[in-house]
Amino acid sequence: MNQPLAYVHPGAKIAKNVVIEPFTTIHNNVEIGEGTWIGSNVTIMEGARIGKNCNIFPGAVISAPPQDLKYQGEDTTAEIGDNTTIRECVTINRGTSDRMKTIIGKNCLIMAYSHVAHDCFVGNYCIFSNNTNLAGHITVGDYVVLAGMVAVHQFSTIGNHAFVTGGSLVRKDVPPYVKAAREPLSYVGINSVGLRRRGFSPEKITEIQNIYRILYQKNYNVSQALEIIEAEMEATPERDEIIMSVRNSPRGVMKGYTGGNKE
Repeated sequence: MNQPLAYVHPGAKIAKNVVIEPFTTIHNNVEIGEGTWIGSNVTIMEGARIGKNCNIFPGAVISAPPQDLKYQGEDTTAEIGDNTTIRECVTINRGTSDRMKTIIGKNCLIMAYSHVAHDCFVGNYCIFSNNTNLAGHITVGDYVVLAGMVAVHQFSTIGNHAFVTGGSLVRKDVPPYVKAAREPLSYVGINSVGLRRRGFSPEKITEIQNIYRILYQKNYNVSQALEIIEAEMEATPERDEIIMSVRNSPRGVMKGYTGGNKE
């Protein structure tokens, strides 16, 4: 791996068919899977675990030490799944002793100037638009879309298939399948477009809509809404996922429906 004008530490494990462009630096204790492309001026630091067929664009910094004063140099990692694209100047910090790792799943797109802090767990098929910022200890489900300039508070959770509109401040947990917008962040409907694109049937989408109408649009408190959903809605994986995400949220979920055009 004697790349012209690039530095690759002898202790790095680089698979076959990896392309490393000039002026990139790869530190010790790094693993990169087959078919990955590393653009110029990328820095990949200790603890990086990068999957197959990834694309990492110029200026990205992967697996830098956490920006956390409690970090004491623990042997932690930043893991990026197969087929994920990291665009220009993205920064991804490795974990601390809390979770010991930061994870970006498979088939994700992290757009330019986004930041993923220490101990974040990001699922598969996620899209983070430009300037998205995740603080530490955040959990993001699969197929989540965060539009440009979204900022997420530490220890928050964003459920599967959720969509958060651009410029939003995420201070509370976002349950699965919803669209979130406004300030403060609020429920504005379910992510029906995304669900249709991913093969959810019209009947399943209607089921999810009806659950969230009880939770957010019927003037019940959260405990009452959950009791009604359990009593009146047929048990399905989606129903149970929504109930568990709301019931088990230590930060509490974002606030309810605030007006406008109902679904």
